[in-house]
Amino acid sequence: MANTKSDPLFQLIKSLTKTEKRHFRLFVNRSGNTDDVKFIKLFDAMEAMKVYDDKLILKKVPTIKKIQFSNQKAHLYKQILASLRHYHIGQNIDIQLRENLDHAKVLYNKGFYKQALKMLDKTKTVAQETKHFAIALEVMEFEKLIESEYITRSIENKAEQLTKEVNDTTEIIVSGHQLSNLSLNLYSLFLKNGYAKTQEEFKEVTSFFEENMPKVSYDQLTFYEKLYFHQSFVWYNRIVQNFPNAYKHSLEWVNLFKSDDLMAQKQSVLFIKGYRNLLDSLFQLQYYSKFSEVIKEVEELSTNKLIVKDLNTEVLVFKFLYIAKINKYFMEGQFDKGVELIPEILEKLKKYEGKIDPERVLMFYYKFASLYFGNDNYRKTIFYLNQIIYFKDVKLREDIHCFARILNLIAHFEDGQDFHLEYQIKSTFQFIGKMNDQGAVQKEIIKFLRKTGKITPDQLKGEFINLYNRLSELNHNLYERRPFLYLDILSYLKSRIEKRPVAEVVREKFEGLK
Repeated sequence: MANTKSDPLFQLIKSLTKTEKRHFRLFVNRSGNTDDVKFIKLFDAMEAMKVYDDKLILKKVPTIKKIQFSNQKAHLYKQILASLRHYHIGQNIDIQLRENLDHAKVLYNKGFYKQALKMLDKTKTVAQETKHFAIALEVMEFEKLIESEYITRSIENKAEQLTKEVNDTTEIIVSGHQLSNLSLNLYSLFLKNGYAKTQEEFKEVTSFFEENMPKVSYDQLTFYEKLYFHQSFVWYNRIVQNFPNAYKHSLEWVNLFKSDDLMAQKQSVLFIKGYRNLLDSLFQLQYYSKFSEVIKEVEELSTNKLIVKDLNTEVLVFKFLYIAKINKYFMEGQFDKGVELIPEILEKLKKYEGKIDPERVLMFYYKFASLYFGNDNYRKTIFYLNQIIYFKDVKLREDIHCFARILNLIAHFEDGQDFHLEYQIKSTFQFIGKMNDQGAVQKEIIKFLRKTGKITPDQLKGEFINLYNRLSELNHNLYERRPFLYLDILSYLKSRIEKRPVAEVVREKFEGLK
């Protein structure tokens, strides 16, 4: 039996809304009688199933032979996509523009050159107004083809005008590509390695950023160029842990969309991602009042059907809004309330299974583990950390993998699992060595845990104090403070020194920040 995760057609059918299914049936029925159309019977059979089973499908649709099955599935897949394209064309200006381009091509092939040029001119105007410059350039190239092959006399000095438009648009596209490439590469670097952890890494990422940032005049940039400009600065500043600057450019990113309602609706995914980075920066700055204000904005945004208009944007808002809610509980020291939120998140993770990237799932698991740790539930902490530790791709968010293992050591220590601790220490030390992540903070924690089996209970407080003092000093070192972004180890140590719950220590710190 095939798995739902491995059959794209079944996944696509199950993702359809009631109105999309209704539209599909009308769409395929437009040519008349469909009683004997095999792919419609295939659709009905798959739509009724809860779990994909190819043998059961062939049994339910006997008119489809086993040898035809693959071709029929491919045909149905194309028909559904065609139906969805037709259904959503009104919500996607780029689809409309490309359809107009196709219609102009038909007119051109029929010899109606002036009609084709008229349609192309209208399409180009809309593409420029809506900032679809790549499509506008494609339209211009088609215009050039017609003007070079046929003397239309449509506009005087058309060649000069077209040449200038092409050059101006090409400059915009090239500049946009340079900025978007830089943004993408920095984002990829962050996903792989997280924050820079050595002076060498700081220099490398700074050199890469400076060498690839094009010389631009910000006021002359188009909307997309400004967007990629701010994205690049956000990712660079996050990697080098300059959170005030990351906050500044995240805010500019969001405000760019706030000042243009049309672009906010047209590129709602990028608008939402701007908010995600804004909240991340505010959390790292521990700017609680502004963080709470932005969360309220996002909650209001989540009900705006012009922004959150499909499954893609719905999932995107869920991912970062719930991470932000957890972070709010971290700041407040309300770990118990955060734990209460976990079942709801797990339910949504199951609902959106296959639509959430593994990196975000790992982040949720790390947040769950941290909530349980703050709530003194070390067994649950270890359970969720194991979901990360045994994840097959350790190259995805190496930083999360490393700190999951560090927190796992502390959880085993707190849970009294000393018989596992020696093995865990050895395994963790080897892992972070392979990942080249043996910073001073990690070494101090491992050194402390190695000592615990050899010291008496009355010596433990003194060892906690010594570790606290050494780590406090490292927290002020730019190249060593990265671990404190993942684990509030100082609050944990203070709680053990003062024999108080860690949540109480964090709440006390929170009161001082307000």
